[in-house]
Amino acid sequence: MLYKKIYKSLLGDILIVFDEEALLGLYLYSQKEFAEKLRDSEIVEIYEVALSASKEEEYKILRLTETWLDKYFSGRDTGPIPSIKVSGSEFRKDVWDILLKIPYGETRTYKEVGEALLASGKYERVSNQAVGGAVGHNPISLIIPCHRVIGSDGSLRGYAGGLDVKRKLLELEKSRKK
Repeated sequence: MLYKKIYKSLLGDILIVFDEEALLGLYLYSQKEFAEKLRDSEIVEIYEVALSASKEEEYKILRLTETWLDKYFSGRDTGPIPSIKVSGSEFRKDVWDILLKIPYGETRTYKEVGEALLASGKYERVSNQAVGGAVGHNPISLIIPCHRVIGSDGSLRGYAGGLDVKRKLLELEKSRKK
């Protein structure tokens, strides 16, 4: 069964989508094509979570995700990420794996992400546009830190939640980086 819960953040509402085993989606309400992303995730039924002590274990992923988000927005070490399950092409999953390795408060360019893909030996050629497409289809915002990917000239480029949100996230991380 799939569940949803709204998390109230400094940036506005964030939709958490999960099942009993893993986090499936983390969407800022400001994200472009929000409904399309939900359709892309093939979510058929989502039930609003009414937490109670008797359901605590059933919603373990939710608890872990909310704790991670609380720590993230307070600038504390988030610790390990909750279990995640992403669907997408092998290429997109490889890009998202690289994004998971970008440290808090740091950025990488689309070109650097592409170079990391090439260094893996799995790909012979990678275009920055293909990397950008994979970054833009990230279903688990913040935890898979697509906001940390910038243009080669240091400029902020596309972010599904909007460039203002991307700027705020990067400023938040830089101001709280240890």
